[in-house]
Amino acid sequence: MPDNELLAAVREALAGVVDPEIKRPITDLGMVQSLSVDDDDVVSLTVLLTIPGCPMKSTIEADVTAAVTAVPGVCGFNLTLGAMDDEQRAALKTQLRGGVAERSIPFADPSNLTQVILVASGKGGVGKSSVTVNLAMALTELGKSVGVLDADIYGHSIPQMLGVADETPTSLDGMILPVPTMGLKVISMGMLKASRDQVIAWRGPILDRALHQLLSDVFWGDLDFLLLDLPPGTGDVALSLGQKLPNAEVLVVTTPQQAAAEVAERAGTMASMMDQKVIGVVENMSHLDVECPHCGGSHRVDVFGTGGGAEVAATLTKRLGYDIALLAEVPLDPAVRVGGDDGFPVVVADPVRPGAVALTGLAGTLAGRRRSLVGRTLNLTPVG
Repeated sequence: MPDNELLAAVREALAGVVDPEIKRPITDLGMVQSLSVDDDDVVSLTVLLTIPGCPMKSTIEADVTAAVTAVPGVCGFNLTLGAMDDEQRAALKTQLRGGVAERSIPFADPSNLTQVILVASGKGGVGKSSVTVNLAMALTELGKSVGVLDADIYGHSIPQMLGVADETPTSLDGMILPVPTMGLKVISMGMLKASRDQVIAWRGPILDRALHQLLSDVFWGDLDFLLLDLPPGTGDVALSLGQKLPNAEVLVVTTPQQAAAEVAERAGTMASMMDQKVIGVVENMSHLDVECPHCGGSHRVDVFGTGGGAEVAATLTKRLGYDIALLAEVPLDPAVRVGGDDGFPVVVADPVRPGAVALTGLAGTLAGRRRSLVGRTLNLTPVG
């Protein structure tokens, strides 16, 4: 094969190598610094990593090597890995922001098509984070591009539940690349702490700024869905996100008992106060299916009572003036807990489990919705 043809074939192969964090071809990101083929058809290539000590170095090296050596006619391969300088990183950041150097929240733009869903609850302990991670994984299994932001600044449990508690995001001169895992893009304040046992005690402006950075400084790329796991209640985080994400929608999680239902209604009402739409209610730990030792059949046990989810949906429908449905009743399933502890959500670990089936059904409902501009803030100013 002539050298110019071999060179073109190698370039084409490199265009298929995708950066595992940014999710774009390395050829589009300016990572291929030099490429040549000598008289013996030996390829020499220099690839620039985004930062020195990039955590994905071995993955990039393996992917590049596999792509180049698979090209017919290549008789040898010399790969050099370097790192971008400050000017090259600055150019990359501007490119990733679509040519805009100023940091803004892309999901606040009315033209942004990402479905932003805030997973909220009135109180803690209702399994809101379990619903978030399993819903995210189920949406990914349906072919959607999904990001997860752990907005529970104080009680961040998402990294543990997705098996990335010890991972550190890559920082690209102020731009943060979310941690990729199981097809998801994940970021949490827990990943940015100096140590896992460090306590965060922020309020007011500092907390607001941290949330802004997690939304603006993280390069999420093109997402179909961004799920935010909110802290329980109606405090600073809910208020701040209501201002920063005016077009976000809220999914309210409750358990069946009366005490949980009453406070869950407040979470939905808070969303309305921030002009956000409540898209539905999830009743978690709805019931427990127990195998009877006498008849061998399965019996439903209402461990936490009944009707809480339906009550929240009915109350919010009346209070907010539009239809709010009970979208899912997720049974109390030990496999959901095991998946969270093991960092491998039940919807992929054991998809036939009752809890997994209910959560996968919820994902199908949300993924099947038609996008609409009705109720969205368009930032238009009337004239005349």
